Amino acid sequence: MENAAVSRAAIPDSSIAGFSRRKLWNQGARCLIWASAIFTCLLLAFIIGYIFYRGVPYLSWELLTSQSSYVKKTIGILPNLLNTLYIIVVAMAVVLPLGTGAAIYLTEYASNKKLVNLIEFAAEALTGIPSIIFGLAGMVLFSEMFGLKQGILAGGLTLVMMILPVIVRTTQESLKTVPNAYREGALAMGASKWHMVRTVVLPNAIDGIVTGCILSVGRIVGESAALLFTAGFGLVLNDFITALESSSATLTVALYVYASERGETSVAFAIAVILMTLTLLLNFSANMAAKKLKNV
Repeated sequence: MENAAVSRAAIPDSSIAGFSRRKLWNQGARCLIWASAIFTCLLLAFIIGYIFYRGVPYLSWELLTSQSSYVKKTIGILPNLLNTLYIIVVAMAVVLPLGTGAAIYLTEYASNKKLVNLIEFAAEALTGIPSIIFGLAGMVLFSEMFGLKQGILAGGLTLVMMILPVIVRTTQESLKTVPNAYREGALAMGASKWHMVRTVVLPNAIDGIVTGCILSVGRIVGESAALLFTAGFGLVLNDFITALESSSATLTVALYVYASERGETSVAFAIAVILMTLTLLLNFSANMAAKKLKNV
């Protein structure tokens, strides 16, 4: 007891004061972090709740299964739903083989590390470029240089430019998580390089690849700025072939048209509810797919 009292007495007052300040600082920082988290969650809940409060009452079967007509005085978003589906099919059909193939080459075959680092840096830089710039680039490249009309094809190819860096980087990171021992074991058993990649590396990285693809689909669904100059504002119901080179508005572009040009804010909020629901479902699907594929 006497030794303990002596040891506490031997501690300088400055050290005790410093410990108290650090403890107070840690408590203050913890409170600030909790306050920031609570504020963020409340803000997100308010935004989602307000959108659903304004949009859900105007959702109807007629809205989802009809098209807008000045003659019949009806408003429907069926063409926009189909255009969104069309543009997802076109963009993913092009970007999946390109992005996955590029990531496999950069991770498994490329030997020039400086070039690989440069490409990775460029891909990460492209992910931060505003989507409106991709829209302008797509208009110049596909519409003016290649002569494509406004439609699903030009819009889908523009989205390919936008999400290709995301697919490449997510696939690369998934491939890098596969232990090198798997590769060495397959090669030691006499497998060729491509056979090793196809049967060992890709199956073990498939969860991250699928997750990246689903999140890319979510970005396609929520994109509007890149499609304003390429896909167009058309609200007419077209089949897939006709929509490729006909002005075809997706859900996000239709939301912009109804909110800013037609003053139909109720319809815009209803479309916002649909978009938010699709985005939440896609993110939930990505998480579920990642968990199930990890357990396979």
